[in-house]
Amino acid sequence: MEQDPPLSHDHSPSAIKHRLAQPHSPSYSGDAVLGAIDGTVTTFAVVSGVAGAGLPAAAALILGIANLMADGFSMAVSNYQATETDREHVDQIRREEERHIEVAPEGEREEIRQLFAAKGFEGELLEKVVDTICKDEEVWLDTMIREEYGLTTESSKPFKAAWVTFLAFVVAGSVPLLPYVFMDLEGEGLFMWSAVMTLSAFAVIGFVRGRTFGRNPLRSALGTLAMGAGAAAIAFGLGAGVEAII
Repeated sequence: MEQDPPLSHDHSPSAIKHRLAQPHSPSYSGDAVLGAIDGTVTTFAVVSGVAGAGLPAAAALILGIANLMADGFSMAVSNYQATETDREHVDQIRREEERHIEVAPEGEREEIRQLFAAKGFEGELLEKVVDTICKDEEVWLDTMIREEYGLTTESSKPFKAAWVTFLAFVVAGSVPLLPYVFMDLEGEGLFMWSAVMTLSAFAVIGFVRGRTFGRNPLRSALGTLAMGAGAAAIAFGLGAGVEAII
């Protein structure tokens, strides 16, 4: 009989009190996984396209490095802008709700009342919940942001998210180029080694992603591997097709 996995944390009163007292830090795991997958896919797509077109190995190395720097920077900037936009959206809503509380406090109290009535609170208990939340404006605002708009008040830092994305993109995206840097082989041999190392990298990234987010690691590894192989096949086919036309 399969044994259930252990719980991630203790549920004794003292352990719960200690855990809840700790500051909440946003996770950047998603940024790292996104950067690693995209970096590996796009760099190997370049290598595959070069191989499919029958271009020399030097072309794969030059274009691959250019792709690493340009696409990695572009992706980091895009993630920075997206994260910054999310923070600005939450700040805008907070300012709007501050004004609503100032101008129409009873209306905002009624919103809290209805939000928690929908969760099953009623009668005296409901009114006590409303009074408790509304006596502290910061708690009131945070509750409105989370409950009314479904947003989080703990957003990632844009610069850190961008840096994590760029670093993961460059590190993982370098894998397809390693044979072209360190191996003294001909074009086809280099491409085959690049393919083996890249597919291994896809499997490792998928496995780590599965373990990190509580999914089946093997299934996650196979899914990421299939996605990367598909991208490489498309790039190789396009390169071969262009080479045949030219």
